[in-house]
Amino acid sequence: MSKKLLTSLTIATVVFSLVGCSTGTNEADAPNCAATESGESSEKVNVSGDVGSAPKVEFDSPLNAETTERTVVDEGDGDVVAVEGSIVTVDFSAYNATSGDEIETTTYDEAGQQQFTLDEAQLLPGLLKALQCSVTGDRVVAVIPPADAFQEAGQADLGVAAEDSMVFVIDVVDISEPVEALPRAEGEEQPAEDGFPTVELAEDGAPTITIPDAEAPTELKIANLITGDGEEVAEGANVTVHYTGMVWATGDIFDSSWERGEPATFPTGGVIPGFSKALVGQKVGSQVIAVIPPAEGYGDAPPEGSPIGATDTLVFVVDILATQ
Repeated sequence: MSKKLLTSLTIATVVFSLVGCSTGTNEADAPNCAATESGESSEKVNVSGDVGSAPKVEFDSPLNAETTERTVVDEGDGDVVAVEGSIVTVDFSAYNATSGDEIETTTYDEAGQQQFTLDEAQLLPGLLKALQCSVTGDRVVAVIPPADAFQEAGQADLGVAAEDSMVFVIDVVDISEPVEALPRAEGEEQPAEDGFPTVELAEDGAPTITIPDAEAPTELKIANLITGDGEEVAEGANVTVHYTGMVWATGDIFDSSWERGEPATFPTGGVIPGFSKALVGQKVGSQVIAVIPPAEGYGDAPPEGSPIGATDTLVFVVDILATQ
């Protein structure tokens, strides 16, 4: 599965209202989990094949919906209900509902499964609505309109125009609760290394990054500012982090969980290569600085509408708060 789609689905700037459910309930304890309703469009999507294997998906295009529609075509028998804060492991196939073209599909094996945290700050609204109130073993069809996806901007690199709805067929593989996260990095402070930006921390731990008056490095550079003693981050694991991202050339902050007021949770395989390499093998509690050249970042396809150019080197300061 491409990083473009996963990065597009897991976002940090979309804010919307969640259906009210509390974390950590099971089906018996969550009678009020208000699932997104099925609709005329989602019921027009025909899906065949066994849950856990690549489905055969058929629908007449163009297919549109005014609001996200969700139909459970195969019901699972899991006990835990996906609610706000849950970590949901899935396989899925995604389609452009206007053209009928496939956008992307996972590999339907353990290596290709993807994890999403049901968090309004991290996930496209429509995908959150599709997953919420599911149980393990469900196969869910969702038709997601632009208003619950990429809105007026569309996502050209995925072949999704501003007016295009999307169809998702999602197999829910597992649902788990998030582990308790640290509020900020904690551990042994490390001496600054030459050639890196300098970092000063506010009282709450938020970093202020100062770029040196020098050319950006051409290779990936990673250093610990604080070394924690918690669990080691494994490849493919979910991590909860606070971070700030900056463009080396301009000093512009392009993203910051500190500014949003809450950390982010995502799989290490769902981010740009340099960011992933900065996380895997580190211990919870650590604070890491990473200088990421374009080849280890977004390359020649930076996010649309961001201040990141195709030749920009990026700087991230990351507090690793939990892993699972």
